[in-house]
Amino acid sequence: MPSNHPNSSVLLQRINTTTPSSAAAAATCNKQVQNNPTASVQWRMPLPCSTQVPDHVACFHTYAVGQNQCCSAVIQQINAPVDTVWSFVRRFDNPQAYKHFVKSCNVIVGDGDVGTLREIHVISGIPAVNSTERLEILDDEHHVISFSVVGGDHRLANYRSVTTLHPAADGGDDTIVVESYVVDIPQGNTKDETGVFVDTIVKCNLQSLAQIAENLARPK
Repeated sequence: MPSNHPNSSVLLQRINTTTPSSAAAAATCNKQVQNNPTASVQWRMPLPCSTQVPDHVACFHTYAVGQNQCCSAVIQQINAPVDTVWSFVRRFDNPQAYKHFVKSCNVIVGDGDVGTLREIHVISGIPAVNSTERLEILDDEHHVISFSVVGGDHRLANYRSVTTLHPAADGGDDTIVVESYVVDIPQGNTKDETGVFVDTIVKCNLQSLAQIAENLARPK
């Protein structure tokens, strides 16, 4: 870990002293460093300063980011209970339930546990054809899911996403969804271009999730 990152020791302390799930997040971050041995890496938590999330949530959104990588986070508040929202988010085998850019999904290895591989095909109009993705974290207790892209016909190399859910701070039934990611910047694109492109897709997905979950939670 580079010594020029002023918050690195603080972030590692938060990761190593919270919960067992936090230790899993730290291991995932260490794996990122190993996968980018030649990169100049900085530890980043891409959550806005105004965003207040529990420590056990924040640690999952801590990334080792290389010089040629983009890292960002999107936050969505949903007027539905956590369990309702999680019932959609946790389905690694059925992302098309709320991700409208996904045309189809087939599980090619595994039974839904960590390590499961899926192949998704996207709709026309997106600069991609298919993507092979691996389930990295599935924590039903803390409502955390993470996947990484390991193959496919697309431009988002070394993409890894983490999505966490937690109740809104006001004590109501609202859910806060935080989805963050790190990805290589494609050749010929800038960091800003990459961030705008991926953020737009993630925002569309979370807005769709909100609409579906809120419709389901609305009293009949």
